[in-house]
Amino acid sequence: MIDLRQLRETPARFKNGAKAKNIHVDIDRLLTLDEQRRALMTKIETLRAEQKKIEKDLGPQIGKLSGAIKKASGDEAAALQKELDAIKAKPAALKDQIAQAEPALAAIEPELNTLLLQVPLPPDSDVPVGKDSSSNVEIKRWSPIGYDLAKTFEQNKGFKPKTHQEIVRDLKLADFERGVKLAGTRSYVLTGWGMRLHLALLRYATDFMTDKNGFTPVSVPVLVREEAMIGTGFFPAGREQAYHIPESQRGNPDADPAKEGQKEGQSGYDLFLTGTGEVGLMGLHQGEILDESVLPLKYVTVSTCFRREAGAAGKDTAGLYRIHQFDKVEQVVICKADEAESRAWHKKMIGFVEDLLQGLEIPYRLLQCCTGDLGPKNADMVDIESFMPGRGEAGPDGRPLGDFGETHSASRLYDFQCRRLNMRYRKAVEGGKTETVVCHSLNNTVLASPRFLIPLLENHQNADGSVTIPKALRPYLGGVERITQ
Repeated sequence: MIDLRQLRETPARFKNGAKAKNIHVDIDRLLTLDEQRRALMTKIETLRAEQKKIEKDLGPQIGKLSGAIKKASGDEAAALQKELDAIKAKPAALKDQIAQAEPALAAIEPELNTLLLQVPLPPDSDVPVGKDSSSNVEIKRWSPIGYDLAKTFEQNKGFKPKTHQEIVRDLKLADFERGVKLAGTRSYVLTGWGMRLHLALLRYATDFMTDKNGFTPVSVPVLVREEAMIGTGFFPAGREQAYHIPESQRGNPDADPAKEGQKEGQSGYDLFLTGTGEVGLMGLHQGEILDESVLPLKYVTVSTCFRREAGAAGKDTAGLYRIHQFDKVEQVVICKADEAESRAWHKKMIGFVEDLLQGLEIPYRLLQCCTGDLGPKNADMVDIESFMPGRGEAGPDGRPLGDFGETHSASRLYDFQCRRLNMRYRKAVEGGKTETVVCHSLNNTVLASPRFLIPLLENHQNADGSVTIPKALRPYLGGVERITQ
């Protein structure tokens, strides 16, 4: 969520930011509603203050007149009663005005809050402007010694590469047919060495972040309430890609499926399956005020993730690249509200992944995402794409020439998530005092599997059909050096 005060002060910045991200939101309408709300709130507060003052000032008068009425009779008593009724009517009139203003205020809040949640975080000024991913800018490439990315896999290795679908078939690493039978399209079953490789990668990535880089491992729920999805910026945009469990309707056959949330006579709250461990990690400190001394918080988790991938129909639907269920090691940093510190952590988190990929001997490139490829919550994002020899356009022989595929994404979000989650810290200021400040947050994929099996298998395949296991991974597989048929 953006800072509404900043929106009032610099509306053009947010309008331009939304336009650059190709996100439509009626900011003018939002500002109009905000002005109306503030006017009504001021009116209500003024009326309440006036009401309180009148009640205080008129108290002695009411008491005096009430006593006089008891002693008076006839016309005198009637006149005094009329005067008393007029005095009592003053706070009652104010009460009526308040009663009229409060519903008007309540009527504004839903639309204003809906629009406020739709306003994206403006991209940083150094993010390249572009409509979509085709305008992303390559900033770095890396490959192991002896492997030239300017050449084809065959030119480098001396044989034509298999695709990962062919490798997993020949080595019996996965069963797509039975996966589809169990759960429908984009489903799979890992078998034998496929499952062992999958677990080894997750363990290696987790140990890499904890033992080498000092991150705290945390287990978080994959079923969360709606407020966690809203708080982390995955809702309202992206709602269609989440699996929804209408828990609030359980036990109530008369529940309206079009409505969500907890209702009288129903049990529990609606729940959603998370598409990343980031949701759980960021939700840990929702609504908390942290001590500055504990920052930065560095968390890593491994969790099962679920995505409907509704927007990717017809693309990458075969194999292990774009699937509905996978496991992911995710890193999150919560730090002080300082742009320089956020930028420094962004570089560090990208560096962690580069070290991991180099340790696994996987060629990769870094892409600076353009404005049109940023989500609503990102001020900046760098994608890390691993080289996949079985991907890309077909060559003269009909075989793929190889291409990069996204395996990691590092995001800088400043206070966008933390403001939604009401996550703050006490910042020391002059005079030994403190002020409460909204935290900054960042996240990056450490490793997602089984997608990462694609570059691992395709880059380490051999001419005889076997796959060499990188040295860094062998301790997690009992020292085995090669997977053979």
